Amino acid sequence: MEFDFLEPIDNEILDLIQGMTSQQLGSKIVLHTTEQFPDLEKINIAIIGVLESRGAGKGKENVDLFAIRKELYTMFPGNWDASIADLGTIMKGNSIEDSYFALRKVVSSLIKKKIIPIVIGGSQDLTFALYRAFDELEQMVNLVAIDSKFDFGKENDEVFASSYLTKIIIEEPNNLFNYCNIGYQTYYNSQEEIDLIEKLFFDGYRLGEISNNIALAEPVFRDADLVSLDLNSVKSADSGNFTSFSPNGFNGKEICSLSRYAGISDKVSIFGIFNHNNSSQESVLIAQIIWYFIEGFHYRSNEYPFGSRENYIKYIVPLEEETLVFHKSDKTERWWIEIPFISNGNNKLKRNTLLPCSYDEYLGACNQELPERWWKAQRKNSI
Repeated sequence: MEFDFLEPIDNEILDLIQGMTSQQLGSKIVLHTTEQFPDLEKINIAIIGVLESRGAGKGKENVDLFAIRKELYTMFPGNWDASIADLGTIMKGNSIEDSYFALRKVVSSLIKKKIIPIVIGGSQDLTFALYRAFDELEQMVNLVAIDSKFDFGKENDEVFASSYLTKIIIEEPNNLFNYCNIGYQTYYNSQEEIDLIEKLFFDGYRLGEISNNIALAEPVFRDADLVSLDLNSVKSADSGNFTSFSPNGFNGKEICSLSRYAGISDKVSIFGIFNHNNSSQESVLIAQIIWYFIEGFHYRSNEYPFGSRENYIKYIVPLEEETLVFHKSDKTERWWIEIPFISNGNNKLKRNTLLPCSYDEYLGACNQELPERWWKAQRKNSI
């Protein structure tokens, strides 16, 4: 059984929970213990720890998740009705491929049950295993990475955490429809990599763009299936990570806002948090990031592609060479734009008929500006 890969919660954590009040999160989360495994039929969100970090290179092999769980469980939940379980930890396998296999099997089983896994720990190359978890669902995958780097590299790079995206792009079956990076810092990425993002019709938002207007990220998350957060995207002054010092990056408030956007998205099926440096300071931040994701989940509105668009207000905008069709939700006032996919025999693209966008993009179209995300989606469809 897939869940045999999961080790129960440590007794030290269980002892800690015993001393908590009934109002704290630790008393409300269903735990995988040596005596029992949670009834998954009643669970909406599952927390999973992964101790695999060999992909980050030598000297970074150890992962300590105790402090994260301690900080998270001592918090108080919001007005949540979601059922949350901590399913325990996937231990380091004999090889890194063994760890990928275990994680892929566990996560694939959860998303089939419509349970959202929050994966914590380990190096960011675990994103590859999360991406492969969608294989059995036979769907295209939209990946969003909150990261200061694009993580391209040579296929056989020893430090896989900094090159996992290359493996995702070139390995068959190729189910990646779109990749979007949020928060990249130009001096960490070669011009060749930046040009490749454009050539593949992927999306990238510089740190300054998002920091100046964080709402730019909301439509990106609304179309994401998998969100991978690299903790190195947070500046060290806010994360407490002085091992891999980063003077610039998202601050604590911004990274929690992005996590909340990911949680609100009706489409996000997996949320991963990677490259933890094991400091107690960063553990506090990770716990808050998880809290905000769950908070966002509570406010999901089940709109497109899961709900009906019959009540959407339709706006038709004629341009010189195209006629764009926008839809506005009367429930949340969020915007979408129609993508008239060309019939190319690829059934995986059938569900991508509406693309999330912003009100500003609608206003731009009214001024004869073709939205870049619409153009890229059209180009990807025609390939």
